[in-house]
This record gives sequence, structure tokens and C-alpha cells, in this order.
Amino acid sequence: MRICSIASGSSGNCIYVGSDATHLLVDVGISGKRTEAGLKELDLSMRDIDGIFITHEHADHVAGLGVLGRKYGIPVYATKGTIEAIKNMSSVGEIPEELFCPVCADEKIIIKDLVCNPMKISHDAAEPVAYRISHGRKKVGIITDLGNYNDYTVESLRGMDALLLEANHDVNMLQVGPYPYHLKQRILGDKGHLSNERAGQLLCDLIHDKLQAVVLGHLSKENNLPELAYEAVRVEVTMAHTRKEEWGKKGSDIKAADFPMYVASRSEPSRVIHIA
Repeated sequence: MRICSIASGSSGNCIYVGSDATHLLVDVGISGKRTEAGLKELDLSMRDIDGIFITHEHADHVAGLGVLGRKYGIPVYATKGTIEAIKNMSSVGEIPEELFCPVCADEKIIIKDLVCNPMKISHDAAEPVAYRISHGRKKVGIITDLGNYNDYTVESLRGMDALLLEANHDVNMLQVGPYPYHLKQRILGDKGHLSNERAGQLLCDLIHDKLQAVVLGHLSKENNLPELAYEAVRVEVTMAHTRKEEWGKKGSDIKAADFPMYVASRSEPSRVIHIA
């Protein structure tokens, strides 16, 4: 099983997840041309793709969906709320009705030898979800575009072998940046986006001894930097480990240095993560 971010950021998101037999995309928020070029670097084409899973209807997640859907006739999996929202987007254009496959949070979908589990997230969209995808005992979680998380989020993502996790903004950069006040409040709100620190705190709840890789994604172009995201998340994990030792709490002994962590590129495919 492998996962690769073809593009990840506030300007467009597209994630590949696959096995030897099954190939999926999670979101196509970049052009069809860029999506196809990214797949080519993985020695794949759109004709290899068995399904496109959409998290929600915002343009940075569906910009290429209409072109690719019409051209290749690939099934599109999304919640009913998301499907209805997509149908009302003139920028996407008409997608044949038969391509839409409704999904529900916490109800699994089997695509050949992959199992996809949608999970609810808190974001200002019609009916947004994140996805957990498994191949046998190997599991990856792709979770972006959430303003906050709770016990349900943590329980849903326990035991993942790899995570692609949103680290959208540095709070200080956002607060002093050029965005209008209402947009800043939206991003900082419970239905906005995770800051670097909150991403690190969520990761602390998900760390376990068999975690193989973490990819930080959906970074804001205006309100974050890759090195800031990486360091802030690393610091949160290190601090949590230190506190656990000081308090004598039981749990995983894994530290930030014990698993690979990468920042997904905004404009080109990132390294392929192979789940052993």
C-alpha cells in the first residue's frame, strides 16, 4: 500500500492512495493536466484510477473533478450533501449522474481490495468528511479541513500506519497578515482549519509505536511556511513526551524523532510513502 500527495495546500489538493490492484484519488482540486502529470510520475494514468473520493465541495478540492469525470467516466464518491453542492457549482460543470456514488460517515465502502471509511469532520461545507483507507491490516488516514477535533476524531484515527494531517496556518502569521477580519475568524473558528499547534496536539493523541509516517498537508500559502509547520508539530510532540515522562504517565514512548515526518509540497508530487 502506498500514499502520495500529488498536491496539497490552500490552492489545490489531490492525494493518491493505492495498492498493487487498486488506485484511488482523494480530491482533485487541481487541473486535470496537473493531476495526470502527477499520476504519470507514479507510473499511472487516469485510466488506472478506480474511484475519486471527495472530502467536500470547496474549489481547492474539486476544481479538476468536472473535466476528469467527463473525460474518463470514473466513479465519484462523496456524501449526499457534497454531491448536491457539487451539482450546483457552475465552475465544475455537469457530471453524469451515474458517476456519483453517495457515501455516509462511518459506513465503509469496498473498492476491490481497499476499504474506505468516511468520518465526520468540522468544516464550513455542506457535509464534509475525511477518509481512512485500509488494505488488509495496513491503514492510512487523510484528514484536512477541520477547524477542531474531538474524541470521535481521535477514536476514528487510532492505529493508522500513516497520516496525512492538516497543518494549515501559523496563528501569528494569520493574525498579522493581509486577510480581512471575517476570513481570519473563519479560519480560526471551529469550522475552519487546524493551526500548526493544533495539528501537533492532535498528532500527540494519535501516536503509537507502529506509526510509520506523517505528512503535514493543506498548508496556507499566505499564512504558513513548511519549516514553521514542521517545527511547530515536532515541538508539540516533544513537549507531550516530556510531560508524560515528568508525570509518570503510561503510554507510547514514541518521540518526534522516532517516525518520519514530511511536509507535502503545494505544487508537485511529494515523496511516495510505502506502508510496510
